[in-house]
Amino acid sequence: MSGFYTEADYENSIIELFRNMGYSYVYGPDVDRDFNSPLYEEELNAALYRLNPTMPEDGITDALFKLKNFENADLVQKNAVFMDYIQHGVEVRYFVKGEERSGLVYLVDYKNPDNNSFVVANQWTFIENSNKRPDVLLFLNGLPVVLIELKSPSREETDASEAYIHADTELYA
Repeated sequence: MSGFYTEADYENSIIELFRNMGYSYVYGPDVDRDFNSPLYEEELNAALYRLNPTMPEDGITDALFKLKNFENADLVQKNAVFMDYIQHGVEVRYFVKGEERSGLVYLVDYKNPDNNSFVVANQWTFIENSNKRPDVLLFLNGLPVVLIELKSPSREETDASEAYIHADTELYA
């Protein structure tokens, strides 16, 4: 049927919108990664070293560990910790010449936005209790910050509540 705007068309339009805003694009299935993590680790590693050039490797490793291993907590508490990390950095401990030190590993460069990486990805599957595959994910320095679940705007029987229920089911199943 000509003129029918499919969900795939809608997805491609959203991706193109972000590409036109300067985002890099990746197709999730083409990225070699750990499917048990929603992080885009290659981008995250590069960003941590780029944003924290004087931080010893032990400090970067500690920050990565904390980003991958949130304490046992409910969703609201995890979100609060994640937002604190994004806004203020991750407190880390590391050693210099046998002496323990502490510092902050920054996840975002607010003073120079061009120093950050912005990536739009589609079909980014990750496993957390079950398989989850949002239609579009936006990454800031390898951190998933926006999840977009799409439904075709040309299907009359579909409304925004279906996308919300689908995303909620995928995220918390």
